[in-house]
Amino acid sequence: MFVKLKQRWNVNNTNLVLIFFTFALGGSLCGYLGRLLLSVTRLESGPAGVILYIIIVTLLWPLCVLLISILLGQFSFFRKYLEKVWARLSGKKNREIIKVAIFASGAGSNAEKIIQKFNQPDRNTNKAEVKSQGEKGPKAMITLIVCNKPGAGVLQVAKSANIETLLIDKDRFLKGDHYLPILKRHGIDFIVLAGFLWKIPAGIIQAYPNKIVNIHPALLPRHGGKGMYGAKVHEAVIAAGDKQSGITIHYVDELYDHGNVILQATCDLGEDETPETLAEKIHLLEHEHYPALLERLLQNVK
Repeated sequence: MFVKLKQRWNVNNTNLVLIFFTFALGGSLCGYLGRLLLSVTRLESGPAGVILYIIIVTLLWPLCVLLISILLGQFSFFRKYLEKVWARLSGKKNREIIKVAIFASGAGSNAEKIIQKFNQPDRNTNKAEVKSQGEKGPKAMITLIVCNKPGAGVLQVAKSANIETLLIDKDRFLKGDHYLPILKRHGIDFIVLAGFLWKIPAGIIQAYPNKIVNIHPALLPRHGGKGMYGAKVHEAVIAAGDKQSGITIHYVDELYDHGNVILQATCDLGEDETPETLAEKIHLLEHEHYPALLERLLQNVK
């Protein structure tokens, strides 16, 4: 039971103990104050007293628990806990957090910028928590990093941000269950590709219709398709004599770099442009536009 609670609440052993103490002390304080207030009404006995006591305790319990949680350093956990309870009671499920998985194969610079946009460290649990994004739509949080390369830089990015990782095998990903049971177990609602080099199988696309997006370092439909990634794209752009390049953010379908375009941003090529200098320009566009666009897209996820 304790192991399941730790996993469900994303807390360590120390915080789990403090959470139990908060529940116990908060409940005791609530009961004491409830009896004290009831004595003032002179309705301590009889059905009316029982009903009034239940009402008083119900109203006092959240306040008592929050007070104790401050003293024990668990305020962040209980604030979110009570928000979830209120959301269930009021039926406001549309305000629940959208859980996002980032698929990446490389250094993870785009993943890092996206994480900075949506997540921030939780000092109490040493985990990541949702970053406030206003009241325009549901809040989103990066909760899983999926990677196909052991030792890829994005795994260190995930570790630094206290985000869980999933290292995947090609046969299972392309020909097996596509790791869908694990994605569902993590409650993933949306998938972001950030330098992920494998083609997304049809099974995942069907499971997440219009909920998978990718960023390509060129202006599609030019310089896209199988094998076109990283420096190869920039080399092709320069070899073609293009005067402009840029980024394309698009929905993912069964073909490489083919889904409906959501946004394109451009940059000019200089006379002495090299793949390295062009890559720097593209990175600036990626970091500027990808996190901001994802924030807008995720506000409309259902």
